[in-house]
Amino acid sequence: MHPPPVRETNSEKTMSTTATPPKGLEGIVAANSAICYIDGDAGVLAYRGIDIHELADNSNFEETCYLLWFGKLPTRAELADLQKRLAAERKLDPAVIELLRQIPKTALPMEVLRTAVSALSFYDADAEKIDHDSNVAKAIRLTSQIAMIVASYDRIRKGKNIVDPDPSLSHAGNFLLLLNGERPTPTAEKALDVALILHADHELNASTFAARVTAATLSDMHSSITSAIGALKGPLHGGANEAVMRMLFDIDKKGEDPVEHVRNMLNNKKKVSGFGHRVYHTEDPRATHLRQMSRDLGRSANPKWYEMSAAIEQYIKREKHLNANVDFYSASTYTTLGIDVDLFTPIFAVSRIGGWGAHVIEQLDDNRLIRPRAEYIGPAYPNRYVPIEKR
Repeated sequence: MHPPPVRETNSEKTMSTTATPPKGLEGIVAANSAICYIDGDAGVLAYRGIDIHELADNSNFEETCYLLWFGKLPTRAELADLQKRLAAERKLDPAVIELLRQIPKTALPMEVLRTAVSALSFYDADAEKIDHDSNVAKAIRLTSQIAMIVASYDRIRKGKNIVDPDPSLSHAGNFLLLLNGERPTPTAEKALDVALILHADHELNASTFAARVTAATLSDMHSSITSAIGALKGPLHGGANEAVMRMLFDIDKKGEDPVEHVRNMLNNKKKVSGFGHRVYHTEDPRATHLRQMSRDLGRSANPKWYEMSAAIEQYIKREKHLNANVDFYSASTYTTLGIDVDLFTPIFAVSRIGGWGAHVIEQLDDNRLIRPRAEYIGPAYPNRYVPIEKR
């Protein structure tokens, strides 16, 4: 039995702040969580204590979601049941499809995803329920539906028919089928599956924290995930791999040497996206696998995006002592898979719904309203009111 959500009944207590917080709350511990473990100095990322390298090498996205939502690896029967539930939820209400058709074709996919996920609650019988089992059911449902929204809108805006899912395919395989209209190759399916695992959770990043703050008010799962998508839309969170790929496109279009291009960017004080990380002080462990995927996919398709990326990475590491993060090689990986640049961040959401759902479940299983304080730096109190005729 899970304890019922705790309602915040007391009025906010008056307290004084005692220390100036770091900008961006850097280093501040804001919650207890059993979901994600990070050691930035050692370059460790683990879900429920299992190293991301082990999951990337041995698991799949569905099994990883089970681990995040239920706290343990599934048995064969439990995994089969989750796969069956995901397949059953791989559908959208006709009204949501019509909404996607009515949205301007010029809309950004992240804008569409944010709006459509909010609209999903209208057609979900469990939308307002916040008990544990209902939240798990909605996490499963939203995982299937978010992938369908991203793929369906992309086909609609391109004047193509929406494709029906195939229950025999994995979640990654179905997404590529729904997006491209044809069954993916095993290499492509595996590459996306690993990418989804790597992006599934990352502790209290901006979007996950936004989801938990919303959930803590005893709002619903759909509102929490909509909050998360709104945070992910910001270029400082979800858009870095888009910036990486636009840079590579620019280099290719101009026929420039990638290292010279990046050297000129740095000389002109321009940011090179895809390097460094707020948490990791060594290589981002997710970048290790994405680099390998970019290289492997390039060998069977177009190797130039990987080769350009590798040259840039070596230069930045040598000159600036910065490591590639998860965004750098995900750009060339997704492009080699034939995915449009403006879908990179929505695909982040296709994966991160696993972690978002887990955090909303955890927050509401033992809830307390999240209400931090601010260090006041305005005019000294009392700053007396001056009548308008004397100003």
